[in-house]
Order: sequence, then C-alpha cells, then structure tokens
Amino acid sequence: MYAMTTATAPLTASAPAPVWARRAAHAIALCAVPSGLWRIAMASGVYVGYSDQVLRDVFGIPGWGIAYVVGLSVLAELAALFPLLLVSDRWRPLRPPALAALAWAASGVLVLVALWQLVVAFTVESQTYMSSGTAQTVWGLAFAPLFAIPVLMTAVTWSYARRHRARGQA
Repeated sequence: MYAMTTATAPLTASAPAPVWARRAAHAIALCAVPSGLWRIAMASGVYVGYSDQVLRDVFGIPGWGIAYVVGLSVLAELAALFPLLLVSDRWRPLRPPALAALAWAASGVLVLVALWQLVVAFTVESQTYMSSGTAQTVWGLAFAPLFAIPVLMTAVTWSYARRHRARGQA
C-alpha cells in the first residue's frame, strides 16, 4: 500500500475568498474609474472647470501635463486592480505571505493617500482654481469614490491574511 508523506501530499488549497471580499475587490477597481475619466477628460481638453490659463500654468496642459495626468490615471487604475489578486484563485505572482505583506503595506499607503486627498480637496488654493460651484461639485463626485478605497482595501487584505493564516495553522 502506498503511504502519503509530507513530500507527496498535495498542497491544500486555501479557502476561497468570501463573496463580500470579492465584491469589495471589484468595487475598488470601479472606485478609481470616475477620477481617472475626469483626469483623461482634463488632458483631452474637455472643460472640467479650469480656465485655459490654469491648465497651462498649473497643470502643464497642453504639454508634459497630458502625459502626467494620463499616466496618473493609468497607474491609479492598475493599483486599483491589485486587490483582485487577493481574491483570485487563478494567478498569484507571489507566495501568500509575501502577497499579504505587500497588501498590508498597500492598505497603509492607501489610507495616507486618502488623507492627503482630503487635505488637497479642502485647501483654499485647490478650490480657487475651479471656475464655478458646478465644476467643484462634479470634481467632488468624481473623486469621492476614492475615499472608499482604503476601507475596502483593508477589508480585502484582512480577509486574505485571515484565510492564509488559517491555512498555515491547519
């Protein structure tokens, strides 16, 4: 009879991510879309509430500012897709402990970024660039979903770490 040893035992798969964690990971990706579209509209020359002089002098649009604003939108969306790795069973570029450590670090950074966005949003200088209250409202609606990302990311990271810690103890 064949005896199964530790070397020949199949690796136990971690528990699948709970439905709420999967939904939260997808919500994170969607939360980055409105602000990204707003930035791309700004880079494309669509009126978003800034005068041509402000776009030129402050944001460098047209010019290098276009690459910066579009690049920022692409990077933000790629970062917002990262949590999908934590709930996916298909592809993992890192081992679970390394991915968990990276996810906790990302959660911390996202909390700091959200706090930084609040400071920027409520500074007098950033509000004086907008030409109207309507433009400020649209800007606020486009960037508001970003404030949900730190909470959602922390929840997804906690779920991932808990599932893989339970697997390591079993």
